[in-house]
Amino acid sequence: MAEERAHRRLAAILAADVVGYSRLMEANEVATFERLRAHRKELFEPEIAKHHGRIFKLMGDGLLAEFASVVDAVECAVVLQHGMTERNTGLGDNQRIDVRIGINLGDVIVEEEDRHGEGVIIAARLQQLAEPGSIYVSQTVVDHVQHKLALRFAFCGDHHIKNVDDPIAVYRVSTKEPVRRPRIFGPRWQLRRRWKTATVVIVLLIVANVGLIGWYYFSDTLTPLQRLSIVVLPFNTPDGSPEDHYLSEGILSDLTTDLSRIEGSFVISANTAATYEGKIVDPKQIARELNVRYILEGSLRRVGPRVRINAQLIDAATGGVAWADRIEGDWANFDELQDQITGQLARTLDLELIAAESRRAQSERPHRPDAVDLAMRGWSILNQPLARKHVSDAQQLFEQALRLDPDLPRALVGLGRTLTTAVNARWSTTRDDDLARADDAVTRALLANANDAMAHYVKGEVFRGRKDFESAIAEYKFAISIDRNLAPAYATLGNTYIRAGRTKEAFEPLATAIRLSPRDPLLNIWYYWTCHAHIHLAQDKLAIEWCRRSVGLTPYWAAYIDLAAAYGWTGQKPEARAALAELEKLMPDYTVDRWRNEGWSDNPIFLAEYQHIIVGLQKAGMREK
Repeated sequence: MAEERAHRRLAAILAADVVGYSRLMEANEVATFERLRAHRKELFEPEIAKHHGRIFKLMGDGLLAEFASVVDAVECAVVLQHGMTERNTGLGDNQRIDVRIGINLGDVIVEEEDRHGEGVIIAARLQQLAEPGSIYVSQTVVDHVQHKLALRFAFCGDHHIKNVDDPIAVYRVSTKEPVRRPRIFGPRWQLRRRWKTATVVIVLLIVANVGLIGWYYFSDTLTPLQRLSIVVLPFNTPDGSPEDHYLSEGILSDLTTDLSRIEGSFVISANTAATYEGKIVDPKQIARELNVRYILEGSLRRVGPRVRINAQLIDAATGGVAWADRIEGDWANFDELQDQITGQLARTLDLELIAAESRRAQSERPHRPDAVDLAMRGWSILNQPLARKHVSDAQQLFEQALRLDPDLPRALVGLGRTLTTAVNARWSTTRDDDLARADDAVTRALLANANDAMAHYVKGEVFRGRKDFESAIAEYKFAISIDRNLAPAYATLGNTYIRAGRTKEAFEPLATAIRLSPRDPLLNIWYYWTCHAHIHLAQDKLAIEWCRRSVGLTPYWAAYIDLAAAYGWTGQKPEARAALAELEKLMPDYTVDRWRNEGWSDNPIFLAEYQHIIVGLQKAGMREK
């Protein structure tokens, strides 16, 4: 694999340092070293990993760690300081080790395993300013976590930092109380509610989890059902074999985790869902007990060497089936089977839940949609097969949503997605402006939640539109590290490998996307990109096969380009003329010269491979100019 160049991304950086390290080493070098090593191995490394962080630099008296979520970074820092307080109890001044911590949220430069740039510089400087046993954070950190963690922040003034132009507002985090997340329940766009509402929700969850059914008689006083609330029930295993039951348990656990990654979802825990195993319960009763709108149920049966999963999504309000499907897999590949099933279900349910909620909103509030309704409708349209009108209509809905709620993450990410799609599909006439707007929208969304997989994917789309392909590749990979079922990220990673001159690496992520979502609305595009990879490698017969699959699903103009070129190379002139005729319907008056100057990439390897398509179009009979 080609070595990846440096690129930028948004991250939370935690800098930790031992106070008075030189003095401690002079007093007792061996003992100090051993204590410090024990603190790192027994406290710092496990807690940083537990909070989804990664240490990228170790010094003799400190460390630097990166977190995708600034909430995780701050929570981890508080836990670390409490842990150090406990470990120092009863020790003398020459034995206790005090740590100071600085945290910043900002752009970092990623270079292999290391991190550089202003985001790291500010975190390190905050750590230097901090008092022993304290945590100092920047304004961006406070803005992000103050409504998500029950912590207090004391303003310590503005400080000038070397190599940073503007002064930094510095805050000290109160570590007197254990860190708590008061607003972890409910969709992100509902987190603005006050403590009274949060308390009601917490009470409901406790009641549901202990199995008390009588609470719903008071339902008139409770919080309304949340939009994307769902429970995954244990799948029935009619054959009753231990292997089937084991697979069913794995699907329940993994799918519950995967669905919880959907922006704004509320998913009942797998432990609670497991209490319904083997019980025949009316869906409406389950919905009342758990306060959810949707129920996923299904069955698992082996037929010879094959495993058949039947799944259906129940709308609890009506008891009707909102979606149903069948997935089959090979029992011989048991190790991969669970990932295959849960991956396909998670991606499909993401699409289907949004579509169902969009229909519900239009039915219940056709004339008074709120910002979330509009954003849901936008995503529902955007999740249809790629078409210029779909992208334009979705963009208008996201812009309407943002006029009602300028900080709604789902609408910000949606707007960024539509703008970058228009640019990358060559539909935009204001490329630079659209990319700038998309970048602004997705950056705001990432400041609200640095762990948003779709936001990182759209950030990658911004980089792709700007031809910064290595940074785009890094963002797609980061999105996948957050959500392993984000099929569009795999597919676009494959396409971007082609533009980066790394075509041979394109096939694996494209195949993964197709496997994860074999009925995806974007499947025709993924087939086309597979075709495109083949024709870049002069594999014309394979290119024809994949491009025919693409246009057989939904016509896309660029697929006819490759199809015509491949037919030109294989001497199939009638088929080449037919492909050009279809292209004319979608892109009138298209010419070889226009394709030559589309400007997809400036990479020399890409351009050399691209020449194969240009010659193929000439052989097919396309007009030169």
